[in-house]
Amino acid sequence: MKKILLVGKINDAVKGIEQLLGSHFHVQICPLHYEALSDMLKVVTPDMILISLVGAYEEHNKIFNMLQADHGNIPVLTIGTEAEKRTFLQFYNEEQFDNLIRPVDNTKIMENVCVKIGALLTIKDDGTYEVKEVRLRKLVMIVDDNAATLRTIKEMIQDTYDVTVATSGMKALTAMGKNPPDLILLDYEMPVCDGKQTLEMIRADDEFKDIPVIFLTGVSDRAHIEAVLTLKPAGYMLKPAIKEKLLEIIDKTINA
Repeated sequence: MKKILLVGKINDAVKGIEQLLGSHFHVQICPLHYEALSDMLKVVTPDMILISLVGAYEEHNKIFNMLQADHGNIPVLTIGTEAEKRTFLQFYNEEQFDNLIRPVDNTKIMENVCVKIGALLTIKDDGTYEVKEVRLRKLVMIVDDNAATLRTIKEMIQDTYDVTVATSGMKALTAMGKNPPDLILLDYEMPVCDGKQTLEMIRADDEFKDIPVIFLTGVSDRAHIEAVLTLKPAGYMLKPAIKEKLLEIIDKTINA
């Protein structure tokens, strides 16, 4: 499910947008505050950022500067009046930023959000919305119980692939039910449910059994590697992963 970061002063307008989008996307709300947004973007990588300009003033220019300088790959859609937009006019010359003139109806918001994140919008006869995600890039799932490893590997591949993460085998299977990946990078050494058990569960499910799995392992002795290979994964790589080699093996496996 696509992730939208909704930024703005918490009011009825923002709550209404959250309600509108929440049935179709994973929506997180962040206050219109530079430090709060900066901190959130350190741990969350949204597919797009939606900003309500109600109560936004010239002092909030630093938010736009930060998004432009540090998160230029994330599309930003703002909703504001002509006067509110004028405060940040310089940024709308860039492809990253776009604005909807307030007041704006729900359909217009949905249409623009779907365009930004690559989703197909259908308006049903009863006026409700159906959203189908159009995957423009291959989706890679990283499964590892170590948060630092997840963050590092995600940073290595996110410019080339869409990325989702899970901190355990069970969480991975739950997430796969909602959005099956094209490839899985699976930590072999995990507590409770290790890589071997996770792979067995994946292969036991008809929906997931053909998804290629590449093992990541931090143990390099021969007996360990042989144990990994007996499971016949699509590949394996020793930790710490090297970016160029990781991208090469992912590309080769996905396109096999």
